[in-house]
Amino acid sequence: MSLSLALNTARASLSATSTQIETTARNIGNAGQPGASRKIAVTTTEASGGAYVVAVSRASDSALYTRMLGATSNAADRQAVLDGLNRLRTGMGDPAGDSAPAARIGALGDALAQFANAPDDPAFGVRAVTVAQDLATALNAAATTVRTVRTDADAGMARSVVRVNDLLKQFAAENDAVVKGTGAGRDVSDALDRRDTLLAGIAEEMGVTAVSRANNDLVLYTDGGATLFETVPRSVTFKTTPVLAAGMAGQAVMVDGVSVTGADAAMPLRSGRIAGLAELRDRSAVTLETQLDSMALGLVQAFAETDQSGTGAPDAPGLFTDGTANLPAQATGLAARLAVNAAVDPARGGSPSLLRDGGINGAAYVANAGGQASFADQLQATGTALADVRDFDPTAGIPARSTLADFAAASTGWLEGQRQVAAGAADSEYALLSHASTALSNATGINMDDEYARQLDLERSYQASSKLIAVINGLYDALFQAVR
Repeated sequence: MSLSLALNTARASLSATSTQIETTARNIGNAGQPGASRKIAVTTTEASGGAYVVAVSRASDSALYTRMLGATSNAADRQAVLDGLNRLRTGMGDPAGDSAPAARIGALGDALAQFANAPDDPAFGVRAVTVAQDLATALNAAATTVRTVRTDADAGMARSVVRVNDLLKQFAAENDAVVKGTGAGRDVSDALDRRDTLLAGIAEEMGVTAVSRANNDLVLYTDGGATLFETVPRSVTFKTTPVLAAGMAGQAVMVDGVSVTGADAAMPLRSGRIAGLAELRDRSAVTLETQLDSMALGLVQAFAETDQSGTGAPDAPGLFTDGTANLPAQATGLAARLAVNAAVDPARGGSPSLLRDGGINGAAYVANAGGQASFADQLQATGTALADVRDFDPTAGIPARSTLADFAAASTGWLEGQRQVAAGAADSEYALLSHASTALSNATGINMDDEYARQLDLERSYQASSKLIAVINGLYDALFQAVR
């Protein structure tokens, strides 16, 4: 081998090793950074024997990354539903405690039975009214929680849409840098990392599928098929629902003018936080709202007064009434408006004895015409009506024919069942996400021990090349002296 060839080989090796050392130093500096992948200086050997760096690439695994994106979307979806169901459960009270609707309905039945056993004792009448107020207040609170959860879910969808649009703008900038850099043959590995991190953020909000094109260009679609990004971001829009009326679905999220949430969605989202919030707002919470309104209606019907005069007057609200004084009736269900009739409330000038005698709605509804203190027929009839099997709203998601107490218990059981299913799904998805993230990190992440060990090897190689150049330089000096 000639001295010039040896010198060129040593210089090429020195340059390649220098770039490799710089790459390992870059990896060490990026260790621990979210989304950072391991960079690799790809080398080749010239025909003359010299090594040189072709390009700097990054470690990647598209299959694992796609799996991680899917798990991210599914986990965010289930967590959004679970968080809402947990709040609904809190609003309904402890399923095994005295605050649950079924327990309060049972307590009201017991209070009526005690009053019927001693109709001449006004204390039992006061207690029955107090228990009824507790029941009405509990249903009011539960209905208010449902409305709050629905409103918060609607607001959460708005925030998610804002985030998606912001991420898409950043994604467009990084994707443009990747496409142009790839076409020019520049190192785009950092831009690819940043783009992948942005894509993972989008996947939290909505299920997304990425399709690769020439020059590392990406096209994004929602998991329902709507185009989310192609060269430029598509518009994702959402208008916060002004009034979430009882039983009514909220506004839909639109992608490039196509609805992706709601029962009528053309290309519905199947995962992501937005999909979970939409399910919570328009399905789970609405079903519970229907159940609460059915309970409230059953109470109004059970305690309704019937005409005693024979004139055919219609049934009228008794102990429970639709109290709409301070609530927008068009936006709230009956459970939110349910109230104890002021006519039997001693705190508002009423008389609990009307529960025994009837006449809350006037003389035509008086059952105890003789005013007997021992009259218990009305109380017994009311207690029977409270315990009767009745028909409920068939859209409530639980058996539509049962007693009030059983319906309330089924409602609590339904909510707990939904919560447990969501919790199990969330745990499963987070476990899958953890496994996918760990596998991806093992395949593409930065291991400090490996990088330090590689850097030591490269430093030895650099030293060897430097010594070779020094030897060749000495030989050249000797040659030149011999020539002179």
